[in-house]
Amino acid sequence: MIPAGMLAKRERGGRLFAVPSGEGPSGVGETALGAAMMRAEESARADRLFDDPFAAAFVAAAPDAFADGPDPDDPAIAALTDAFRTNMALRTCFYDDYLRTACAQGCRQVVLVAAGLDTRAFRLDWPDGARIFELDLPEVFKFKDTVLADRDARARCTRTAVGIDLREDWPNELTKAGFDANVSTAWTAEGLLAYLSHDDAARLLTRITELSRPDSQLAVEAARLADDSTLTHAQAMPDLDQVSTLWKGGLNQDAAEWLRDRGWDVDEHDRATLAARYDRPISDTSTGGYLTAIRER
Repeated sequence: MIPAGMLAKRERGGRLFAVPSGEGPSGVGETALGAAMMRAEESARADRLFDDPFAAAFVAAAPDAFADGPDPDDPAIAALTDAFRTNMALRTCFYDDYLRTACAQGCRQVVLVAAGLDTRAFRLDWPDGARIFELDLPEVFKFKDTVLADRDARARCTRTAVGIDLREDWPNELTKAGFDANVSTAWTAEGLLAYLSHDDAARLLTRITELSRPDSQLAVEAARLADDSTLTHAQAMPDLDQVSTLWKGGLNQDAAEWLRDRGWDVDEHDRATLAARYDRPISDTSTGGYLTAIRER
């Protein structure tokens, strides 16, 4: 699992380096902007795994958002940078494929929890009748929608932005925005769980479960923080302590087991297998992965 935007770019030898998560323009966190930057860089590659035509526009709209970080010429920082960049590319492609598959299997309602600067509503091909709800802070949508409007972006589905803090009663606000709990839904909580305590992660997943009728689907990161080699490596580096202290660990138990106990049929996807599928090499020591789940009861 790669938390959204843990790396951001400065022009130091053309490399990325880690920055603490802070506030960008209009309250937009650097985590979201950093994720957009990595998606923009992936989109510029000849062998790109996906194309996000709007990611670079978010970065251009926030030229002063990133603070100085560790020395990018440090070999350890450079290696970690490459790992984060690769993992972000794999993660984005994985969630793209998950959503395509969920819609092909009948889901027409999608909820992106902590959507950040995600642009799937604008860049993916959606089936007729698809509706996407995005949940995030109002300040995020103010910035995001302004940039998208400046690019004359048009959603390829019915898109509804629900501006709310996830610590508040977001299920009620989601329902008021038109979400229908009687419709099969595809959920994502991309790059989120590591930022939550066990109690907060369990509360979030419980609310998702309560809102999910049978045949609804869910995709989240699989590992506990301690099981993800890239994040644990970052935690061990003193220069990155301003970043790593933001991670609260997520569920302190196996997420697949937690979901199965609550009526979900779970498939596990390790990062190495995904890297082979997408033909994007990763370190032999890289661990972590994702879960997809279908609600059975």
